[in-house]
Amino acid sequence: MDMQGYSQILEAKMAPVRSDLDDVLTNVLAHIGLQDPRDRPGAFKDTGDGAILVMPAKDIARLVDPLLEHLHAALVRYDHERLASAPAIRLRAALHVGPLSLPDHRGDAINEVCRLLDSKVVRTGLTVAREHRNGFLAAVLSEAAFRRTVRAGRTPDLDKEHFLHATARVDSKAFEEPCWLFVPQMTPRALAPLIDPALPGGGGGTAAPTPSAGPSNPPGAVFQINGEMTDTTLINKVGTMRIDRRRI
Repeated sequence: MDMQGYSQILEAKMAPVRSDLDDVLTNVLAHIGLQDPRDRPGAFKDTGDGAILVMPAKDIARLVDPLLEHLHAALVRYDHERLASAPAIRLRAALHVGPLSLPDHRGDAINEVCRLLDSKVVRTGLTVAREHRNGFLAAVLSEAAFRRTVRAGRTPDLDKEHFLHATARVDSKAFEEPCWLFVPQMTPRALAPLIDPALPGGGGGTAAPTPSAGPSNPPGAVFQINGEMTDTTLINKVGTMRIDRRRI
């Protein structure tokens, strides 16, 4: 996950905001019953304005449902309770699945989830969320992650009708992949013309197929809000926020 506008925060406030983010992650993960990746060596990377989290692939569906809705609710609550001098917290998140090497957690899946997070579609999604719903989260799932979670029926409260099928592009990295965009409180039909006028509601472009896992690496999942790496889930960057621990 990545926090929108973090570099524009006054330097003196960066550390408190980053601490708030850590508190939010700790509490949201605990609330939905997921182990904090900071408890596992090498499974958490602080990126300053966010984080890469490596999670067991068995948890990938829960990184979609209920995590995304709970995370958005925590951000809404933060905005209601923050001091006027504290910045609002708006996050982009990306979820992917792929093989990683042990023990260093390296592999194409890390690079791909970072590209997803940096893509125009999720950046635009967060801008749309802010401008049209005063929202605080936009999340993008790779085709592989979507297939193993939503399409597989493992997300009881989120189905295909909650996601916009689109294409994630990062021109500077020659990256183009199919993806699924989720913006809380916005339907694909409402999102589509705001993301790209060429998109039909709920439809999207196609792109190169997701690379297949090599035989020498264990399969895994990547969520770049980014576990045992025999089957790994990655959460990329997580933004920053302040949270009242008593409210989660």
